[in-house]
Amino acid sequence: MQVSRRTVLGSALAAGAAGAASSAGAAPRRAGRGTVERWGVQELTFHGPSGGNPFVDVNLTATFVSAAGTQIKVPGFYDGEGVYRIRFSPPEVGSWRWASESNAAALNGVSGSFDAVAPTAGNHGPVRVTRDGYHFEYADGTPFRQIGTTCYSWALQSDARCAETLATLKAAPFNKMRMLVFPNVESVATNPFVRTGPGLGEWDPSRFDPAYFRRYEDRLVRLGALGIQADVILFHPYDSKRGYSDMKRADDERYLRYVSARFGAYRHVWWSMANEYDAIESKKMADWDHLFEVLVAADPHDRLRSIHQIHTYYDARKPWITHASIQNGAAVLDDVRAELHRDFALKPVIFDEVVYEGNSTKRWGWLTGPEMVERFWYGLIGGTYVGHSETYNAARNADYSWLGQGGKLLGSSPPRLAFLRKIMEDGPVPGFEPIQPWWNYHLAGKPNAYFLRYFGADQPREWDVVLPGKGPDALQRYRADIIDTWNMTITPVEGVFAMSRKNDYDVHDPARPKLALPGRPYIAVRLVRV
Repeated sequence: MQVSRRTVLGSALAAGAAGAASSAGAAPRRAGRGTVERWGVQELTFHGPSGGNPFVDVNLTATFVSAAGTQIKVPGFYDGEGVYRIRFSPPEVGSWRWASESNAAALNGVSGSFDAVAPTAGNHGPVRVTRDGYHFEYADGTPFRQIGTTCYSWALQSDARCAETLATLKAAPFNKMRMLVFPNVESVATNPFVRTGPGLGEWDPSRFDPAYFRRYEDRLVRLGALGIQADVILFHPYDSKRGYSDMKRADDERYLRYVSARFGAYRHVWWSMANEYDAIESKKMADWDHLFEVLVAADPHDRLRSIHQIHTYYDARKPWITHASIQNGAAVLDDVRAELHRDFALKPVIFDEVVYEGNSTKRWGWLTGPEMVERFWYGLIGGTYVGHSETYNAARNADYSWLGQGGKLLGSSPPRLAFLRKIMEDGPVPGFEPIQPWWNYHLAGKPNAYFLRYFGADQPREWDVVLPGKGPDALQRYRADIIDTWNMTITPVEGVFAMSRKNDYDVHDPARPKLALPGRPYIAVRLVRV
């Protein structure tokens, strides 16, 4: 039996060798043994039937079993020209064995094994929700501090434009990218399905174009090599009348199973069921619920899942939602409104769209840099996370900006967001918690250990250093820093604040009850226990 091996993600994503099984030979058939690091990708390649419609006619799965007894069944997918693939990301170190099942004799009953070895530096595993339910961490426990951006159709642009986008991201602060599978603006790649005629709506929803998806996953892998999470948006209402988001239920189900099998093993993939789901008129709430159930069943790797709205919030408390993805520009104009979204979602909240920095004539694309950064800081104090994008393009409309096509960042917010990310990474684990927000303290951090106060556009000259806290644990000593969030400076304050009881609810330092401030906008104060 012919055996070959292929590296899937390369050294950057630490993929393992991939076994390949040909259609020749009699059962039992075995593929060669290889290695892959934990949370990498083990890819199995098979050769089978190409006649008829393999996307519909052929079923293929493999069951992976670890030495510890973990058993995971993984669907495969057809990649054109008689080639079938199964991609699996091992969650455990140790030996794994696998066996295939298929209704095609050439693909059925193939077996093999491989070893999952310790992950290399930089491989922390997939991102998951923390046990406290409101933050994110990698599978190895490393905190993930989300500073995201949106670049809808960047992966569908020319090779040169995609390279420019990746070069920009390499120097940018963003660690998550929202990106569409289907085009929404002018793109080089526009046909995820095989075309049946020249019209925009003439295509066969039962036949995927493997070249389109290979091209997309190449961009996906390159994004992962930069350490950036790919928030893959599966549906949207703006596909230039092609109708990709208006397919019949069976076609939607086939599409979800295909992309899950194809992309789901990459540890940096998240699923966003839709962008502005409630603007897709062909689907009702029950349809979205059903599609989530399909996606959960199709995804053995259990990647993060959300959905994004324009008007009507989707209920984030439904069991298939891992975190709330919110569009709301006003919710992060203060920390209390941001925090209330956590109270209702009971899950992590990412305000993925708070309108954008740019010079658009549309109100959703004319924020200044300071206004963009301010929203991130208020979201942080509210215990939530915020997303960025920009719409600078004086010659054309926003479709040709970073938001639509990628390229270069022109705004003033990214360096300030890099500064904020460092503040976040130096902060409490697993993340910043709002501290008694219902009593208007406007503080975040960790009670009795770390407090962060943000003043936004206000320009106070002083701050009453009063902290909430009951009992002896509140009587701590703190050092203070004055943070200029726009000019990106941190100025230590001399001495310490020694807390004593002020009343039944608060503590303060009677020897220095106030902290002098510079009287500029966008100032924050940080108090850290010593």
